[in-house]
Amino acid sequence: MYRLVVSCLAGLAVALGATAQASFATADSVAVFYPPRYDARQHQPSPIFVSEPQALLPVPTDWRLRPVFTEKNGRSVATISVGSDADLYGGGEVTGPLRRNGRTISLWNIDTPAYGVDGGSHLYQSHPWVMGLRPDGSAFGIIADNTWKQAVSTGTNVVFESEGPAFRVVIIERQSPQALMQALADLTGHMELPPLWALGYQQCRFSYQPDTRVMEVADLLRQHRIPADVIWMDIDYMDGYKIFTFNPKEFPQPKRLNDYLHQHNFKAVYMIDPGVKVEPGYFVDDQGTAGDYWVKTAEGEPFVGNVWPGPCHFPDFLRAEVRTWWATLYRDFMAQGIDGVWNDMNEPSVFSGPGGTMPVDNRHGVGREEASHLRYHNIYGMQMVRASRDGLLLANPQKRPFILSRSNFLGGQRYAATWTGDNLSSWDQLWLSIPMSLTLGLSGQPFNGPDIGGFCESATAELLAHWTSMGVFFPFVRNHSIKGSADQEPWAFGDEVLSACRTAIERRYVLMPYIYTLFREASQDGMPVMRPLFMADAKDLSLRAEDKAFLLGGDLMVVPARPSSAASGQKPGAASAIVAPSLKWPRADMAFSTIVPPSGGEGGASYQAELRQRPGSVIPTANLAQSTAELRTDSLTLLVCLDADGRATGQLYEDEGDGFGYRQGQYRLSRLSAQRTKKVLSVSISQTEGRMTHAARTLRIAYINNGRVQYSAWQNGDTATMKIK
Repeated sequence: MYRLVVSCLAGLAVALGATAQASFATADSVAVFYPPRYDARQHQPSPIFVSEPQALLPVPTDWRLRPVFTEKNGRSVATISVGSDADLYGGGEVTGPLRRNGRTISLWNIDTPAYGVDGGSHLYQSHPWVMGLRPDGSAFGIIADNTWKQAVSTGTNVVFESEGPAFRVVIIERQSPQALMQALADLTGHMELPPLWALGYQQCRFSYQPDTRVMEVADLLRQHRIPADVIWMDIDYMDGYKIFTFNPKEFPQPKRLNDYLHQHNFKAVYMIDPGVKVEPGYFVDDQGTAGDYWVKTAEGEPFVGNVWPGPCHFPDFLRAEVRTWWATLYRDFMAQGIDGVWNDMNEPSVFSGPGGTMPVDNRHGVGREEASHLRYHNIYGMQMVRASRDGLLLANPQKRPFILSRSNFLGGQRYAATWTGDNLSSWDQLWLSIPMSLTLGLSGQPFNGPDIGGFCESATAELLAHWTSMGVFFPFVRNHSIKGSADQEPWAFGDEVLSACRTAIERRYVLMPYIYTLFREASQDGMPVMRPLFMADAKDLSLRAEDKAFLLGGDLMVVPARPSSAASGQKPGAASAIVAPSLKWPRADMAFSTIVPPSGGEGGASYQAELRQRPGSVIPTANLAQSTAELRTDSLTLLVCLDADGRATGQLYEDEGDGFGYRQGQYRLSRLSAQRTKKVLSVSISQTEGRMTHAARTLRIAYINNGRVQYSAWQNGDTATMKIK
């Protein structure tokens, strides 16, 4: 918990006087600034922070960034002068480039197919957060602790302008972007470690139906030797789009379907929307009505809006008792063998509503705590996934919950992963997906990614091959497409695209020990899994705007292949990455061609991303598996790229892949070390944390040197050596 001191203690729990302004700072460079006329009842408890800050120290007189609070046309404004030399990032789910200078976005969650509503100026999520990077590599972060509808502009000044009452501002100062991400996670919460299966390749469509089609897709994934872990069920599995029900004709025995998927090492994820069909006799609607659990109109009547089932009620997830009730609905549902839940349409999307959502004068809460939808709209989806997570834990207390949410808010990584919504099958949105996912990671949401291939309209063969070959290195990896579009499964465009997709997906599975270690790191210190290049060298100004190449963790650079100009409609070289001289890391591609031999053709070599490894690093890789259920870490190939001193290090995290035994020490964190002595390269694995033991291990060294790779023989034990050329 952050402990703070305030220069004026009076009024923190109630409105401050018209001329009063409180400010206080922590011992570790976090400051909170209160405006005049601050009314805590309009903002607290904050959904952003894990716990409410407590007072400790006055803000130092030399504190660099201080907000100026004003009013403009009845709106509350906070202006922070950051100077002209700061590179700005963040803002959560946004369109546009990675570097956010000169941008204005609206923080108002909306259902926006292909990001087409209001020119893409606001999307499905809101993150009132701006990150700054100074020329010397030091970093700062700004949080507007405000859920009300607002806009943020980023330039010489960072300006938050809200339609709600005056709000407080939190400012963080750190010496590096990595330290800033740690501080953001400490304040807003750490992502929980997901189940291992959630990191695998996932196949989805709106919709796979009936159940025999789902089984057919599972069979085809295995027949084509495409590693995969999850198949998703969109809304057509329901009976008349009624949540927590199953279509009696097309999904008559969901338990049998899920058992079939489990027998083939697949997990099943099902969609649950917030809209509850208005239908007397339907158990969810009956319970919600009896409990008075619905969002109300301004007149106090249950609000009704049209979504997929037709007229719907909407649970008021802002109330604790409603979240408790919602959680109880999952027990029987999950008992059908369901493994994860997909909360969609939770902006909330209302087909008949103003601006595609609820009226802003709808009411949430009860009695004295009642407040308008204008205040709670942006956190409606966040509170839904909060309740859903409780429900999955209630239903399966020994399993790690997996929930994917379309809508969320700053701090929502505590409850759910996210994807970037209903994107478009286009080259522009393929490239847009990189800065979108990077920005979400820089906004505290490590577990995110786009729909690979694009959701709206139809992908082409080359688009799918390129998107898959790049997308397998995103944190969340799912191929998903809209009803009525062309099929875009990996086999849908013939052998060449199938080979390209399969090879790319195989790369991810071989890297799974490294990727799982990155997710553990994210859960511990808030570091993004997918990172901008500037995190490799925060002082290299040439990296600040790069958003076509990216880092997977700290040790692997991903440079997507360039499509042909004829296929993409772009000028040759338009997709090439700016790789600064300081980041000309050795290529590691050749190592994968041996670990993952091309299966069918050349593995779509022209589509595959270029991979470069950081000098001084050791990356653990596994033998190829068809699912994470088959993944083993008792046989590892260690990719070794030595630094100038002939040394390299890395980490490997291992646990059971599910459950919570790791919290009681049932895990193993190991240090990977490599050292060259004359013409001999030695590597070792030594356990540094955890009580989990391991069976006998075999190791192989893949020595990366000037774009070439040299392999050792397989050797038993936790050490291996080789003579290097």
